Amino acid sequence: MNHTASTNKADSTLAVASQPYNYLRMSNTTQIDRITERVERLLLRYEELQRTNALLAAEVGALTQERDSLRSRLGAARARVDALLERLPENASHSQSAPLGAS
Repeated sequence: MNHTASTNKADSTLAVASQPYNYLRMSNTTQIDRITERVERLLLRYEELQRTNALLAAEVGALTQERDSLRSRLGAARARVDALLERLPENASHSQSAPLGAS
């Protein structure tokens, strides 16, 4: 029997014929299912990132408010120190800066 001289197409399409009749549909469905799962995972990740971003934005807001409060307190403390320095007598500031035993 000479197989190479056969005109029977069944031999050349044996690989396709061995697949189920709905092989291509199943393949496409499997691919669609994989894409669907990936899209769902991406959507979940997106929602997680949105929640994380909202928490971070709230934290930035709280830290900004705390920084502004600390700046205000620092400014008030500087003003009080400056007022105290102004109240010191002039000779007291010189005696403070003079070396010990120099008077």
